[in-house]
Amino acid sequence: MVERFNGRIAEVLATHRHDSAKNLKTILERYVWLYNHHLPQKALGHIPPREAMKKWYAERPDLLVEKPSNHLEPDRQTVTGVCL
Repeated sequence: MVERFNGRIAEVLATHRHDSAKNLKTILERYVWLYNHHLPQKALGHIPPREAMKKWYAERPDLLVEKPSNHLEPDRQTVTGVCL
């Protein structure tokens, strides 16, 4: 799953022009948001990762520190430098 995610990021970077670090960061944040909120994953039962987290939280809230919620724009939260 990680390799596919990395491959998709490589495709996005190859098809978008990024002329500054800020622009590159914005492109990556938007892709991560799209991936987490809108791209169904076979390994998760054909639902996006954010929906899987909501389902897990409903069944076992003790598994997650915070209740997952929808964001109307790309996430700004990071944990050890990784966008969530």
